[in-house]
Amino acid sequence: MNPGYSVKLSKLLKDHPMEVIYLPKDADEILITSPDVNRPGLFFAGYENYFDNARINFIGITEADYLDTLDAQTRRERTRSFMEKRPVAIVVTRGIACPADILALAKEFAVPVLSAPDATSGVMARLIAYLNVELAERITRHGVFVEVYGEGVLILGDSGVGKSETAVELIKRGHRLIADDAVEIRKTGAKTLVGAAPDNIRHFIELRGIGIINARRIFGMGAVKLSEKIDMVIELEPWDSEKVYDRMGIENESIDILSVNVPYTVVPIKPGRNLAIIIEVAAMNNRQKKMGYNAARELMHNLGMVEDLIPQEDELEIWGNF
Repeated sequence: MNPGYSVKLSKLLKDHPMEVIYLPKDADEILITSPDVNRPGLFFAGYENYFDNARINFIGITEADYLDTLDAQTRRERTRSFMEKRPVAIVVTRGIACPADILALAKEFAVPVLSAPDATSGVMARLIAYLNVELAERITRHGVFVEVYGEGVLILGDSGVGKSETAVELIKRGHRLIADDAVEIRKTGAKTLVGAAPDNIRHFIELRGIGIINARRIFGMGAVKLSEKIDMVIELEPWDSEKVYDRMGIENESIDILSVNVPYTVVPIKPGRNLAIIIEVAAMNNRQKKMGYNAARELMHNLGMVEDLIPQEDELEIWGNF
């Protein structure tokens, strides 16, 4: 995760409502910078190494009950030592009362204290997933991002090549727009990229000769989507008669985005080609390849040119067992 990214505590509270027990200052001024979280049980037991105060700390029944087993002097020492580290925030879960020592020291050391009614593991899981997206490494690419048959298709190409017009045709054919012109790409996992539109241009499409349109208002809510995993990249380029294009598709090409290899296809453009249909077929073909089927390899196998291929009937039977 890039340490330069952060999310305001106010946004976290808006997206994950929790009761505020104590805030030392406005929630807009408190920044969360780590997607990791912590349960301070080991710290309360006396092991203080490797403590990261940038993490949100959770106090559940186990931690609260353990503190109650300590004598008053030890409890004060352990909780003071913990609060002196100034964790970015503390969440008390299962609706239990915040330990008195923790609350008093939170006011002394200016540590936010929140309360959640749900089980500790559930709250932690939701916040980890949320923070992994909000704090993910990201870049912005010029292009169009659409969902076609459940596949996230990132369409790239020079300005004026027809990306937005293709997106409108795909929307008319029942697919969904995620972003036009600028696509914000976040790396939410080791091999996972998620694309979305910047907030200020979401649902808008620029069509040369017509101007700006709002896809959601013209085509309805079913025509748009907030985000989607990037499953493949299609590059549109003007047809070059001197260039040799792949006509078989045996080998799977890929493009590196944020150190993640994404399936990549170049589609040459010339008058008469229906790009929307081509992208639909490319999306379905990409899904088949992910499921282990490659039409080009089957053809080559039928022609006796390759041997390392499961016959289609056997392959379908294998998938039918899942």
